[in-house]
Amino acid sequence: MTPIVTVVHVVRHGEVHNPEGILYGRLPGYHLSDLGRRMADRVAEHLADRDIVHAVASPLERAQETAAPTAKALGLDLATDERLIEAGNRFQGKTFGVGDGALRSPANWRHLRNPFRPSWGEPYIDQVVRMSGAVEAAKNAARGHEAVCVSHQLPIWTLRSYVERRRLWHDPRTRQCTLASLTSFTYLDDKIVSVAYSEPALDLVPPHLRASGPRGDRPAAGA
Repeated sequence: MTPIVTVVHVVRHGEVHNPEGILYGRLPGYHLSDLGRRMADRVAEHLADRDIVHAVASPLERAQETAAPTAKALGLDLATDERLIEAGNRFQGKTFGVGDGALRSPANWRHLRNPFRPSWGEPYIDQVVRMSGAVEAAKNAARGHEAVCVSHQLPIWTLRSYVERRRLWHDPRTRQCTLASLTSFTYLDDKIVSVAYSEPALDLVPPHLRASGPRGDRPAAGA
C-alpha cells in the first residue's frame, strides 16, 4: 500500500507591536505591527499554491492575525488550538535583559536556578507533549494534503529539537525560527520523516532578529 504523505507547516507569527520591549508571553493585547502584517501577507503568498486544507492557530492575537491572510487566501475557516500557545514564562509582563530590573531583583533569582528545565517557565517536555498533540491533530485533519499551524518561537523550536533528537535546553540565540518562518514536518502515514525550514519573509526581518541556527532540510531522527 502506498504511504500517505501529509505536510504540516508550523509558522511563527510575525513582528509584534511592542515599543516598550515587554516580555509579553501569553498576555493578551499584543497585536502584529504594520511590518508584522506585511510578514503575514508574505506567508500567505508563499503558501497560496500549496495543497493546504486545514489552518489552525494559537489563541493569542499575534498568531491569529498571522494566520488570517493564509486562511482567507485559501478559503479556509481558521481553527484555534490552545496547545499552540506561547510557552509559559514567569517573567511575562517585565523587561528582561542584562542590566535591567528583572535580572537585578533578588526576588527573581529563584526562577533562574535550573536552565535545563527551565525553572522560569513551562518545562520543555510539556511543550513537546502539547505541540506534538496539536501538530498530530493538524496532520489528521489534513491527511494526504497539507496543514498550516501558527504558533510561537520557543514551542516550535522545542518540538523541532525533540523530533531531531537534540537536547531541549539551549542558548536562545541558536534557535532557527525567525519571525514568519515555516518549520515543515513531512509525514509518511503517521511518522515524521523529515523537517524542512524556510523563511519567506526574510527580507522583511530586521537583521538582528534573523535565525542563527543550522540551515537546510533535515531528516527526522530514525528516518
